[in-house]
Amino acid sequence: MICELHADIPVDDFETAYAWYQIFFSRRADLSPQPGEALWQVAGAGWISLVCDVQRSGSAALTMLVDDLEQHVGHLAMRGIAPESIETVTGVVRKATIIDPAGNTVTIAERLSA
Repeated sequence: MICELHADIPVDDFETAYAWYQIFFSRRADLSPQPGEALWQVAGAGWISLVCDVQRSGSAALTMLVDDLEQHVGHLAMRGIAPESIETVTGVVRKATIIDPAGNTVTIAERLSA
């Protein structure tokens, strides 16, 4: 059984990315264990780790399921973050794709009712 999950988001400019993710999550990181690393607890035992890693920067693809996509997209828009696209996978999800300053893909999706 999986007890905890950490997803790494590698970036080349940690300070710029950290500022952006503070806006994205609407709060400072929950942990900053060392320079160039910040962690947000996003769901139970689910953590997102922002890490300075120049070689892997921009290679992450992260998907988070939310209860109300329009609400989340609206809150992000009020903080200056707009999705690259919003699309529907018929009968499955409606999703918004966002690109962070390092080029990582962050998708926010809401399950559609069957």
